[in-house]
Amino acid sequence: MNSPTTDLPWWKTAVVYQIYPVSFFDSNGDGIGDLNGITSKLDYVKELGIDVLWLCPIYRSPLADMGYDISDYQDTDPQYGTLEDWDNLLKGVHERGMKLMMDFVANHSSDEHEWFKESRSDKSNPKRDWYVWRPPRYDSSGRRSHPPNNWKSIFQGILSRMTVTVMLGSAWEYDEKTEEYYLHLYLAKQPDLNWDNVEVRDAVWKLMKFWLDRGCDGFRLDAINVLSKVEGFPDAPVAVPDEPYQNASMHFANGPRIHEYLKEMNEQVLSKYDLITVGETPFTYDTEEIAAYVLPKNKEFQMAFQFGLMDIDSPFEGEDVAPLIYKPWKLSDLKDVICRGQTFKREEGFWNAVFTENHDIARSVSRFGDDSTDEWRTRSAKMLALLQLTQGGTQFIFQGQELGLKNFPRTWGIEEYKDAASQNFWNKTLTKRLIESGGAEVDMSDVLDNFAKKARDHARVPMQWDASLNAGFTTGTPWMRVNEDYEIWNAENQVKDENSVRAFWKRLLKIRKDNVVLIAGDFEELAHDHERIFAYVRRLGDQLALVVLNFGNEDVTIQLESLSLPWSSLQLEIGNYRSKGEVPIVDGKIEMKGFEGRLYIST
Repeated sequence: MNSPTTDLPWWKTAVVYQIYPVSFFDSNGDGIGDLNGITSKLDYVKELGIDVLWLCPIYRSPLADMGYDISDYQDTDPQYGTLEDWDNLLKGVHERGMKLMMDFVANHSSDEHEWFKESRSDKSNPKRDWYVWRPPRYDSSGRRSHPPNNWKSIFQGILSRMTVTVMLGSAWEYDEKTEEYYLHLYLAKQPDLNWDNVEVRDAVWKLMKFWLDRGCDGFRLDAINVLSKVEGFPDAPVAVPDEPYQNASMHFANGPRIHEYLKEMNEQVLSKYDLITVGETPFTYDTEEIAAYVLPKNKEFQMAFQFGLMDIDSPFEGEDVAPLIYKPWKLSDLKDVICRGQTFKREEGFWNAVFTENHDIARSVSRFGDDSTDEWRTRSAKMLALLQLTQGGTQFIFQGQELGLKNFPRTWGIEEYKDAASQNFWNKTLTKRLIESGGAEVDMSDVLDNFAKKARDHARVPMQWDASLNAGFTTGTPWMRVNEDYEIWNAENQVKDENSVRAFWKRLLKIRKDNVVLIAGDFEELAHDHERIFAYVRRLGDQLALVVLNFGNEDVTIQLESLSLPWSSLQLEIGNYRSKGEVPIVDGKIEMKGFEGRLYIST
């Protein structure tokens, strides 16, 4: 054991548990998870070994995008409870020695926010310039013909499902009253704030301080790298000729003033508190670009969620990733993503936010493991726990990940998919096919095939607490259908079972905290070209850890004898087949069973 973790800031050693409030636990029987429900489950979270709770948005909202469209940043939405309920949750979190971080949305508000209501009321309103407004394009006769540019919204929609439907993919929405368009990178109900306006920035700083002064311990900063748009709002390159609107991320992601804004955020707000901060940085795969946000010398935020792992099984369409279309992934790609993040600019303080699940991606055991049988599901879920918890950085676990929860069945129809991204993609695809078929019935089974693998909805089904009706999530009618396997795969069963996936996570979390080499050690990959095995070494001072993972359901033998490792001093600390101390390594030869994972630590 080697545990000088006191030398590290608390947020570097932390394990963060992400809660999707609407699906966590319903305390009042209305079918919707709430703040009091979270409070009632704090002992469950603490007992697992968690240090920080991260709440997805609980602010007042019309809920067009599950709360990421905020109408009042200084109040909670009634479906979740009151500010007093939030205070009570915070009190319970702090009493248990944990911390609470909030999800903060800075790029856009709801169109029902008072700021936007004022902004759209009149061109002369003082808040007009708080959002991004532009006049339309006109044709030669002076008639309005097009939005200000050809930017495509990230969430697209349609006008109707008839064959005469006009595709609505533009990132601009026309306002009849003031005869101008406003920018919305996401939904039309999520207008973008104008970050070039210093009044907007000052107002945002006040909102952040409202929660920090109330006791919040940090922020996950939603889509934080899209605040700054290229001056002049030029057209995007035409990468998909048959589409009227094009991916424009090169004009709004990592924009010209983004680091100016975030340095100001740090100076005005973040640096004045002892916080944990992590930024979401979509459309960004260059580690150099990510480092610009998180290197300590730059004084912006501490770490970023990198999208490489999220998009590893998604194809690109032109310049744009297609997150709801499945592409078979390769282990070599997964290795490249992880190794790049684990080794990049460590000497300059680059720090990782380590995750394999969140509310925006399907379940990891269904993506990277094998959920075809309960046995393979258990084995591969434990192997993936080893993959995640032996990486250096701050750990982020999504609710239910510790139970090995999987995607819901392919047999579920489109009506079970509640996410705006899923519904809009379905509608867009259906409309296009109806137009092409002249209104005849079309086959959409391939879309459901992709959704079964890739949709965000899989992460958002209610948490499976026990074998009672609705998995113990609610005594009412759940807002979203509960996965069908809840009678066996639930928290109550796994808490009582020392061989469960949750028990494995709990043991591994303790091992991680007892061995700082797993948190802050150097990373060295082994056997890069092996098509089934991912193996790597972590080193810190005189301590060494070896991780060996089999990403397949067949047995495999790997020979590592050419490496100068102290084989005799390596002891099996934990594995998903073997007990501690078993199967010593002899001359670098390791025989691995299907989806086996092992962690060796030097004695």
